[in-house]
Amino acid sequence: MDLLKELVEQISTWPGVSVRPHRFGGKEFCFGNAEIGHIHPGGILDLPMPRAIHDALLEEGLAEEHHWVPNSGWITFRMREQQDLKHALWLARLSYLRYAFKTSDDPRDAYEQETQRLQLSPRCAEQLEKFVPSHASTASQNIAMAGQPAHWWQLGL
Repeated sequence: MDLLKELVEQISTWPGVSVRPHRFGGKEFCFGNAEIGHIHPGGILDLPMPRAIHDALLEEGLAEEHHWVPNSGWITFRMREQQDLKHALWLARLSYLRYAFKTSDDPRDAYEQETQRLQLSPRCAEQLEKFVPSHASTASQNIAMAGQPAHWWQLGL
């Protein structure tokens, strides 16, 4: 199977992802209205990343500066052979998770599972964690964080 076709097919199965034609050719992957990346016909995968994740990926040699707009926050990964598919999916998943956490029923659990599955470096995991929604502090959460059981009767409800 063609690498680009396989990449598009796999990413299109992720919850909330749509695939559209990209304005510069190739396919664009979106979560709602947010672009999580696009692939050009030649196998160039471009992904937007927050600056801290972008910098970590470059420093760890996991991606390169965007091929047209360096220093933009976007990264580029060139797919050349079958073994590159796994890494391209890994990078795309990293971009996707920033949005997926916001719609998860249990974003903290999703974060824990995904960081283990992706085997993120501590630096990348720390930066990705910033996209896990933090809900308003409640008495229940405060009790649970203090190591005490959070039962409804302890909250005076």
